[in-house]
Amino acid sequence: MTFNRRNDRERETSEFEEKMLFVNRTSKTYQGGRRFRFAALVILGDRNGRVGMGIGKAKEVPVAIEKAKAIARKNMITVPVENGTIPHDIVGENSTSRVLLKPAGPGTGVIAGTVPRSIAELAGITNMLSKELGSRNKVNVAYAVFDGLKNLRTAKQVRAMRGIDVQPRVAGPAANSATTEAGAAQAGGAQ
Repeated sequence: MTFNRRNDRERETSEFEEKMLFVNRTSKTYQGGRRFRFAALVILGDRNGRVGMGIGKAKEVPVAIEKAKAIARKNMITVPVENGTIPHDIVGENSTSRVLLKPAGPGTGVIAGTVPRSIAELAGITNMLSKELGSRNKVNVAYAVFDGLKNLRTAKQVRAMRGIDVQPRVAGPAANSATTEAGAAQAGGAQ
């Protein structure tokens, strides 16, 4: 059996959409001149709750991007998306960067900076508000957004963690009349 990298790569990229956020170039001076190295920050997502981030470093940009994609595939997280938004407010932190993520109503869109917007869109979040606090370094902001998204919990998950089995409340006038009739029947039976 032969290993065909190109076919494997095409198969993998069809599952996830990718977005390269930035490429950083560093140089070191040697006796013969400068040598450059590159770092690439890449986000992968399926727009259905799964998203990953990776930073790859190499002597050439395409190699750095491929490494970043491979790392992003390994670091995939699942984001709870309810009605196109996140379940609750949360602040993600990394180093000196903090990012506030807030749910938004339908039709609001993603109101965020470049990095949080890219991550939210590839995660499948269509309505969200965010504010970058502290350092605005793209790498730290990306890690802070991932920290926030990792710590999101749905109401169902919180109830399961606490061991509470809560039945949904029935609201409205029909529910009130049903309970008063049951109360009256019990009171009548007690007499």
